[in-house]
Amino acid sequence: MVLPRWQGRVATVFVTALACVLVALDITDRSVRRFWATHALSTDTVAGLLVLALTVLVVDQVVSRRQVADRSRAIAANAGIVLAQASRSVKAVTAARDHDEERKNAADELRSYLQILMVGAPVFIKDPLPRRFLEQAQGLGGELARVLSPSGFTASTLKGSVGGLEQAVADLRAAACPLLAVLTTDERAAVDA
Repeated sequence: MVLPRWQGRVATVFVTALACVLVALDITDRSVRRFWATHALSTDTVAGLLVLALTVLVVDQVVSRRQVADRSRAIAANAGIVLAQASRSVKAVTAARDHDEERKNAADELRSYLQILMVGAPVFIKDPLPRRFLEQAQGLGGELARVLSPSGFTASTLKGSVGGLEQAVADLRAAACPLLAVLTTDERAAVDA
């Protein structure tokens, strides 16, 4: 079990401080030094437990950092996928404004977007920053669905809604920027393409 980062840090600092206090006492206090010299098993047991605790805590911190890095890359990849599908969906809805026959394609793109969003939601829900991205993505999905609904799909309503779609996409891109920052330049270029 990996401890939360703050608990692991506190435990590591505590065990390190305890080891330093015991070493300082051994150096400065003759009675402590005599106790450790006459109680070999106790000395070895305490020293072994301290070394074991420090080792476990350091390994726990390393594993925790790797998990955070892996998780942030997974979040970034999912955000890139959602962002790419969002762009396709908005383009399809915008194209449907001018051509009635594009409405089916727009509905298919929206369905794909919502499915990708539904599959990716568990990845985004845990942390505040990805959750904000998820909320923006859901808002865009709602706006797209509203525009494509039979009552919302009139020429005048659609023309007025395109600005709202563009704003929703801009908000989604802004929410994605911090998530995509962990990707390399090549990976970001692939997401943008």
